[in-house]
Amino acid sequence: MWTEMESPVGPLRIVAHGGAITAIEFSPYRPPAGRPLGERNDADPLLMRAVQQLTAYFNRDLKEFDLPLAPQGSDFQQRVWEQLLGVGYGETATYGEIAHRLGKSNAASRAVGLANSLNPIPIVIPCHRIIGANGTLTGYAGGLERKQTLLGIEQEALF
Repeated sequence: MWTEMESPVGPLRIVAHGGAITAIEFSPYRPPAGRPLGERNDADPLLMRAVQQLTAYFNRDLKEFDLPLAPQGSDFQQRVWEQLLGVGYGETATYGEIAHRLGKSNAASRAVGLANSLNPIPIVIPCHRIIGANGTLTGYAGGLERKQTLLGIEQEALF
C-alpha cells in the first residue's frame, strides 16, 4: 500500500509492505521494480505516521525518524544503508568514509556510491548526507537540487 504527500522537494510516494516502509519515491514516479506497490491507503496508521514524521522533518522539528524500515537490496547495499543511518542530522560523510566504516579501502567508494544511489528509502535513510571527497555535492538519485534542499533544511535547523 502507499500514500502520497507534498514536500519541499516535490511530491513523495511512501510505500509500505508487511508492516514496514519499503520505499519513498520522488516524483515523477517510476514503475515499482519488483516491489509490491498495492493500493493507495491514506488512512493506514504506518503511512500516516510516516507522513507525520516527514512533515515534522521538513518543518525542522524532527531530527531522527522512528519508523520500521525494510529496504530491499543486496547484502552490501544493506550494509551501506545501515552506515548511512549513522550519519547524523546536519552532518555529512564522504563515500570514502562510508567505505572505511565498512572496512574497505577508498577503492570501494564507487561501490558505496552505487549502493547509495539505489537506496529505496531516501530522506529517512539519509543518502543526501553523503558528499564527494572534496566536499562537493555529487550525484543524488533525486537530483542535486533536492540534495541541496535537504541539506539546507538540516543546516537551517541547526543555526
